[in-house]
Amino acid sequence: MYFMIYEYDARSEKCPVPLVQLRLLLKKMSPTDFCLLKISDQGSIKDIPKLLTKQGYTYEMSWLETDTLELIIRKAIISLN
Repeated sequence: MYFMIYEYDARSEKCPVPLVQLRLLLKKMSPTDFCLLKISDQGSIKDIPKLLTKQGYTYEMSWLETDTLELIIRKAIISLN
């Protein structure tokens, strides 16, 4: 099985740029792909998880620093069986 890992470091960008760029990136992803996103803008930290939940993406969040949130985003849950 082949998959792509997309990386988007949006720590230097302010809302709504990370949200718009992430939407474009999500359109490129196939069901087996992942996206690694880093954000630090408070608007993006609030809005992006809401968008992902609303659109049915699965994701894991972790704080890298006090102001940087990292998200690992999947388009679909992958079965390894």
